[in-house]
Amino acid sequence: MPDRPRVCVVGSVHFDIMVRAPYLPRIGETLIGDAWWWKPGGKGGNQAVAAAGHGALVGMIGCLGNDEFGVRMRELLDAAGVDLAEVRTVAQGSGMSVAIQEAGGDYAAVVVSGANRDLDAAQIASSAEAIRASRVLLLQNEIAEAANAAAAHLARHAGVTVILNAAPARALGLLDGVVDVLVVNGVEAEMLGADGVDDLSSARAAARVLLALAPTAVVTAGAAGVAAASGADTVSLPAHPVKRIEAHGAGDVLVGALAARLADGAPLAEALRYANAAAALHVGTLAVGRDALGPADVHRLLSGATVG
Repeated sequence: MPDRPRVCVVGSVHFDIMVRAPYLPRIGETLIGDAWWWKPGGKGGNQAVAAAGHGALVGMIGCLGNDEFGVRMRELLDAAGVDLAEVRTVAQGSGMSVAIQEAGGDYAAVVVSGANRDLDAAQIASSAEAIRASRVLLLQNEIAEAANAAAAHLARHAGVTVILNAAPARALGLLDGVVDVLVVNGVEAEMLGADGVDDLSSARAAARVLLALAPTAVVTAGAAGVAAASGADTVSLPAHPVKRIEAHGAGDVLVGALAARLADGAPLAEALRYANAAAALHVGTLAVGRDALGPADVHRLLSGATVG
């Protein structure tokens, strides 16, 4: 059997604590919530799991803390099929985030980087072969820019496609000229120089503006859908109409699924269509059923068949 498409993810892993409340509290307000739970998180970890779940052979480069949270994250990532040979356990505590989810599914979060701060250019150099052996390198902005830059330059010299999910937004800096595919949401697009994004039309316009930063730009527009620009071509896809259960993590699913399809050699439009559907399934599926979602479910949704 031939190898599956290979994606190398360099990025963060967090222990996520989720709190559900009727709305986001104002400054100084104490709000009564009705539920809390934890789950594996960090954009790096989330996107690695998503890419693996959508058909890619995934290796990760990162850091976990020498604590109970780090042990749990390692176990869960391993169970999801992510190769952790290049993930170090370091002395300081694991990264963590706390998110408040509103009744409608939107959320806001605070991230504490913890062990993720230890991921540096030296670790990237020691893991260089994992990057060179990949078809796609997937980066985010939750680790040091120097680590991202070291990984991106290695990938560029090896002919590996570099995808940057520029979240949270910051100037490309050391990554200028080495990113092949830039993926952002509307807020991040605006912070990188585009106009505001509130629908598909403005997402398309933002993607065109962001071509100044990368040959291909993808802009997600939440419940409106996603748009992309590459050269003279523009693609825009409305979101699939699904019951909105929880939006937290949907962007990471889209990015991970997009990386998996691009690593498999799919054209941008086809890969984006698949990723858009994968994100919709995540939003419309209860947390207990999300681990079972995969390519078959996406293809059923795309074919118009009932999923679930």
